[in-house]
Amino acid sequence: MNKKITFALYFGNRGFFPGEVIADAIAEMQKAVTDCGFDCICMPTEQTRYGAVETLEEGKKYAAFLKENEGKYDGIILCLPNFGDENGGLTAFKNANVPILIQAYPDEIGKMDFAHRRDAMCGKFAMCNALRQAGIKYTLTKEFVVHPASESFHKDLKRFGALCRVVGGMRSVNIGAIGARTTAFKTVRTDEIALQRKGINVEALDLSEVFARMRAVSDQDMLEKKAIINEVTSFKNYPEEKLNSLARLQYVLEDIIKQFDLDAVAIRCWNEFQMELGIAPCICLGLLNEMGIPAACELDINNAVMMRALSLASDGPCMLLDWNNNYGEDKNKNIAFHCGPCAPSSLEGKGEIIEHLMFKKTFGDGTGIGVNKGQIRSGDVTFGTLKTEDGKLFSICADAKFTDDEIEEEFFGCGKVVEKENIDNVSNYLARNGYKHHIGFVYGHYADAVKEALEYYLEIETEVL
Repeated sequence: MNKKITFALYFGNRGFFPGEVIADAIAEMQKAVTDCGFDCICMPTEQTRYGAVETLEEGKKYAAFLKENEGKYDGIILCLPNFGDENGGLTAFKNANVPILIQAYPDEIGKMDFAHRRDAMCGKFAMCNALRQAGIKYTLTKEFVVHPASESFHKDLKRFGALCRVVGGMRSVNIGAIGARTTAFKTVRTDEIALQRKGINVEALDLSEVFARMRAVSDQDMLEKKAIINEVTSFKNYPEEKLNSLARLQYVLEDIIKQFDLDAVAIRCWNEFQMELGIAPCICLGLLNEMGIPAACELDINNAVMMRALSLASDGPCMLLDWNNNYGEDKNKNIAFHCGPCAPSSLEGKGEIIEHLMFKKTFGDGTGIGVNKGQIRSGDVTFGTLKTEDGKLFSICADAKFTDDEIEEEFFGCGKVVEKENIDNVSNYLARNGYKHHIGFVYGHYADAVKEALEYYLEIETEVL
C-alpha cells in the first residue's frame, strides 16, 4: 500500500486551433496532478510543436516515450486543450495497456472567436470514437468538459488514481490458500481455473506445514512478533503460551507470504487451530490486513481477491465481515460482524484479546484465544464481495456508512452497524445471486471506481448496488 501513483501526461492539438493554450494546459495539469498527491511524467516539450501531439509522427514519438518509461506510470491523462488529432492519439496509445483518462477543456463565453475557441468538447467525441474503434479502453470525467483547476476534476483524478491502483494491482494476483476449505462451509467453494484465467493464481498449503513451521520458529523471532501484538492489543487474562503461539503463527504467515510472493491470503481458521493449539488466529489476520496483505478467514479465496481490489482502491487495509444481523426494525441498517480480524487502524483505540465464545462452547475453555475485540471506527465505507460461477467471475460493490449506533456489549468480537438505503435490497440480491455472507469493507467511497476497474478494464462482471 501507499505506492504513489504516477500519470503520464499527453496533450493533444490540431494545428489550426490556438496552440498557444498548450503551455498553460501543461502547467495547469501538472499542478492539478501534484495538488491531488500524485506524480506525473511528460514527454520533453521540445520534441513536438508546443509540446503537444498533432501528427502521426508526433504520435510515434509519444509512443516511444511511453515505451522508454514503461513501468514508471500507472495511467495516462489525455488532455485536450483544444480539438486534438485522432491519428496521433491512436499511434501514441496503441500499446499503452494502462487506463487512460480523457479530459477536455471547456470553451468560455466571450471567447468563441477563431483565435480563442477550443472545440475540445467536439474533439473529445472524436478521440473517444477513434480509441473505441481501435479497442483502446478509456475513462471519462464526470463533467464532459472540465478545467484542471476545478474541484470536479480533482475528484476525477482521485477516482482515476483508485481505478489505476485496482487495474494495475489486479492484472496479476497471487493468493495463498492456507489449509483446506472450511469443512462446514460449501459457501466458500471457488473455481481456481476461472480465477487463473483472470491472472489470479492460487497457491495451496496444508495447515500441517504451518504447525511444523511454528515449532521451528526461534525464540527471538517469536519475541519480536509478540511485541508487535502487544503494541496493538491487550493480552492479560490468558496463559502466556497462547500469546507465544499467536506470535509464532504471525511469524510463519509472514514468512509464507514472502516465500510465495503472495498478495493476499485465505486461511482455514477453525477447528485445527483450536484443537491443536487452543488459539483463534483472528489477531494475526488483523495484522496482515494492516500490512496491506488482505487476509480472509474461513478459507474464502474469492473474497481474498475482492479484498485485494478494495484495498487497492482505498490504498488502505480491508476487513472481511459477516453480513450478519438486522438492526432492530430499521430497514436501512444491518450489523456486520466478525471475530476480530480487523486491522488495528480500523479500530478506535487498542483492542483486547478475548476467547472465541463459539469455540469455548463447542470445544471447552481455553480453545479459542486470539479474538481481537474492539470498536470499529465509524465513517464512509465501500463494501464488496466476489464469486466464481459457471467458469466466470462476478462481483458486487456499494457505498455505505458505518454508523455510531451502539451494539450491546455481549456482542463479542468486532461488530458495526452498516447504513444503506433499503438495505434489504442488498441482502436479497446477494441471496438471489448466490453470493456469500462474507463482505469486504474499506473506508471511503470507491464503488464506482472499483466497478469500472473490474468490469470495464478487467472484464469481471460487477454490479454497484
